[in-house]
This record gives sequence, C-alpha cells and structure tokens, in this order.
Amino acid sequence: MSVRVILVALAIAVGLTRTGVAQSVPLVADLSNHLVAITTGFTGTDVLLFGATDGPGDVVIVVRGPATDVVLRRKDRFGPIWANAEAVAMRDVPSFYNVASNRDIAEFTSERIRDLYEIGLENLKLKFVDSQLSEETRQAYGDALIRLNSERELYNPENGKVSLLANRLFRAELHFPANVPTGAYEVGIYLFRNGDVVSGEFVPLIISKTGVGAEVYDFAHNLAPLYGLLAIVIAVLAGWAAEAVFRRT
Repeated sequence: MSVRVILVALAIAVGLTRTGVAQSVPLVADLSNHLVAITTGFTGTDVLLFGATDGPGDVVIVVRGPATDVVLRRKDRFGPIWANAEAVAMRDVPSFYNVASNRDIAEFTSERIRDLYEIGLENLKLKFVDSQLSEETRQAYGDALIRLNSERELYNPENGKVSLLANRLFRAELHFPANVPTGAYEVGIYLFRNGDVVSGEFVPLIISKTGVGAEVYDFAHNLAPLYGLLAIVIAVLAGWAAEAVFRRT
C-alpha cells in the first residue's frame, strides 16, 4: 500500500516538472483514505498522507477535528465531600488536534507565524463564552482542556513525523485512536520556505460510524426519550427473566 502511494506521489512530482506546472503549484497532497468507518470492532487506525513539492522546503501538517462546545467544571472540597464548583464554557473547540512536521517547527518558523496559523497546542485560540474571565482563569482552564484531551489521545502534545524523500516527496502517518470523534476533519498541509508559508492545501477527511453501532448511536441521539424508555423496558424484562430462571432452579 505504502509503495503504491509513494509511486503515485512520484508520478505527480514528475508530471509537474515535465508540464512546467511546478512553478505555479508548489504543493500537492492527498490521503490514502478520505473516509474512516467506525464499526463495533474499531480499535483505531492510521491514515497515510502523501504528497510532493516543487523543491526543497519544510512541511507542516495540522489535523483539526469537528468543532464542539465544551464546559469544564472545577471540583472543590466542601467539608468531607468534593463537588462541582466553578464552570467555564468554551465554544468551537477542536475535538481532535494533531501536528506533524519534518523537523522541529521552532527551527524554521517564528512565534508570530505559529500563532497566526495556530500551529501547536500552545497557539490554539480558545473561545470562552464569558468574555469577562481573567487571563489567569483562561490560562488555567485552557491548560486543563489540553491536558484532559491529551490523556484521551485526542490532542498530541508531541509533533508527529513527516518523512521527506529526495526533497520533493513527503509522507506522514496520521493516527486516530479508538475514541476519535466522528464528523468532518480538516487536514491542512503547509509548505514553508525561509520561515514563511509559500503554499497550503486542505484535504477533507470524514470519520463516521457504520453498521449496527451507527444505527444505535443515531437512535440514542435523535430519539433520546424513546431510547431511554426502551432501555428501561429491556432492563426490567432482563431482570424478570433472570428471576424466573433462578426461581426454577
């Protein structure tokens, strides 16, 4: 699979050179799979990203999952018990975030560029619903969000690896864990030269549930009251059946 993909990328690079399009198209990229299907036995997967450039440069890949609203709650101790105290809401938070590059990003970019393109967890622009929050509170809850998502493997605090071949071809394995959120993903590929972005491309990726698991998921979310009632009925019937079996024995 990987050999075929590399040959395709090589063909792209040769084609660009022969047709003279390389001067106007510095970067081309694609994925080995644009649809990740989550079934009941899904344990995570890797998607190969490959491409070609018109010459030497540094490549950075930024993967962002569907935006979602998040509420973080801080627990405080009230006497002998712990309970939720302050709550902070955020909106349009990427449910998944990962960065990969061919070398340390700080070696060929400035802090201003990384902030502009939101490259790196420290440069994520988190949107807080309460605009009156202090900078200290924003920082504390932003760090907590990153820590929690990193523990769930939805955020990667360490950059992935982009492999460069002959200064023209590149490839990277994008890992998605078993608990990856479903929805439309944005895979951004940036080509850097002399510290600036000279070209960029965005490749779509869809992660979706399929099979019986998808039917149950849709039923539970679209018809939540009916799903809850059905779950109660099934639990009661299961309890009644178990009682009947044990009574006979």
